[in-house]
Amino acid sequence: MSDSPIAAMFDRISPSYDRLNHLLSFNIDKVWRRKTAKAVAKNHPKTILDLATGTADLAIALAKYNPQAHIIGTDISVKMLDIGKAKIAKQHLENQIELHLGDAAALPFEDNTFDAVTVAFGVRNFEDLEHGLSEIRRVLKPNGKVVILEFSMPVRFPVKQVYRLYFRHFLPKIGKWVSKDGSAYTYLPDSVERFPQPESFCKSLVSIGLKSCHTQCLSYGIATIYSCEKP
Repeated sequence: MSDSPIAAMFDRISPSYDRLNHLLSFNIDKVWRRKTAKAVAKNHPKTILDLATGTADLAIALAKYNPQAHIIGTDISVKMLDIGKAKIAKQHLENQIELHLGDAAALPFEDNTFDAVTVAFGVRNFEDLEHGLSEIRRVLKPNGKVVILEFSMPVRFPVKQVYRLYFRHFLPKIGKWVSKDGSAYTYLPDSVERFPQPESFCKSLVSIGLKSCHTQCLSYGIATIYSCEKP
């Protein structure tokens, strides 16, 4: 895992990652994760895989809204996972959530293992998007649910113009000032702008064998929740 430049980047910024997430999003990211966890809860899953779990913020939200579920979180960054484990222990959720080092491109789980698979702000970091999505489908049980929370680019005036100005000019400067890592917060807007827009990403989910792709636009299009099922 340490050979991955993405893993190395997240290891570097891990000490300031949570603080910057909340600062740069004005704490709206917490609301987005709660909505994602609630979307998962509609199916009452017993087992949930949270990919690119990072410092486990979504895994913890999933535990609160899905108390019946056992949750496994995986990530390629050791240092992000260390922070996540400390947060889980602080909230006494060790019996419900377990975290493991793992790459979404080669998941160490058998076919048809999980009732639900989630990803928050992680699919745009997949080196091979189609392969990563196919792995999600593989480990998901039939009729299981995929719920993905990801950034998207607003298209309506004036949100589009204001957001691009903030994203391109202010966010990298704030990120560099707090994290002392300029490249990471230049990578963020670049990766979001490269990521497919909601309609196109839904087509990608359907193309790898998922069905019933629904989107929920958040905060005027700054983020999107994608929900779909395995036939």
